Order: sequence, then structure tokens, then C-alpha cells
Amino acid sequence: MLNALLVLLTFISFTEKETISVQADVSKSTVIWNATKVIGGGHTGTIILSEAKLDLKGSELKGGSFTADMTTINSTDLEGDWKAKLDGHLKSDDFFAVDKFKTATFKITKLKKTATGYDVTGDMTIKGKTVSVTFPATVTATGDTVTATAKITLDRTKFDVKYGSNSFFDSLGDKAISDEFTLDVTLVSGK
Repeated sequence: MLNALLVLLTFISFTEKETISVQADVSKSTVIWNATKVIGGGHTGTIILSEAKLDLKGSELKGGSFTADMTTINSTDLEGDWKAKLDGHLKSDDFFAVDKFKTATFKITKLKKTATGYDVTGDMTIKGKTVSVTFPATVTATGDTVTATAKITLDRTKFDVKYGSNSFFDSLGDKAISDEFTLDVTLVSGK
């Protein structure tokens, strides 16, 4: 009994000092996108993750990554024909060209601890273009569950998504779409 307890304590101590990769539960993890027009209005929706992981040392974030299945891009603020048109347009070459680029990925390259969580820097790849982005994130551990949350702001034109951009097209007026959009990412995993 004493030997078993010593082995367990040694294992716990070892895992608290070593970085481990923990797979996220993609059925509980979410990516919500938000895009706006330059003059009012916008749309929101979801993208399903195909995989995600967090690298943890105890409850401290050390790295991580996720892969989004771009074929699942979906608007949630519309219904019927309008929804079908927008979803189809987002999947087309005007936007994310999902026939050619079925996934988008993110991989952490640098972390800085802050008073409220982390400043995360990493490589975001969309449409085959990789751009370094930095954003704040929080990580909480409750029992065996680790949850990481972040709001990532991206400039779509850096990923060759130029449709409706005032940066590339003149005289769009109220049809212009903001270059920046956000991803609200929540990764939920067992530890």
C-alpha cells in the first residue's frame, strides 16, 4: 500500500513538472466568427474544429494548436435562402476557397504570462497564407477539465480574402466589408 502511494505521488509530481499535450474535446470546443460591414451590419457564425491540443505543465499553458474544418463554415444569424447564399459565398473563391483549402490552422509560437492570463503569439494559416498574430487568452483548470479562451482579431486581406474590401476596391459604399474579423475560440479538454 505504501509503495503504491509513493508511486502515485511520484507520478503526480512528475506530471506537474513535465509538459504534456492534452487533446481538446472538439465536440465541446467552439469557434465563433464575427464579421462586420464598414457602415453597420454584419454576420456571425461557427466553424467546427477537426482537432486541437493544449500543451500544459501542470495548469500552465506552454503551447498548443488547432485545426478548423473550413468546409463547416456556417452563418448562424440567417435562415433559409439568405443563409444558403451567404454560406455558399463564404466557401467560394471570393472568400475562403474551401474546395482548395479545406482547413485553417493555428500554432502557438510564443507565450507571455500576464496578470489575467497570457499574451499568445502564433502562426495562423488560412488559404495557404501564414501570418503571425498576437492576442490575449485565459486558461482555467477545474478538476480534470482545462478551458482556454481567446478572441483573435484577424485582417482577412493578409490571407488573400479581398472581396468587398475598401483597401482594394473603390466606390463600394455601404457594401464594403471590414478587413478585420474576429474568432472567439474556446478549447475544452480533459487533463
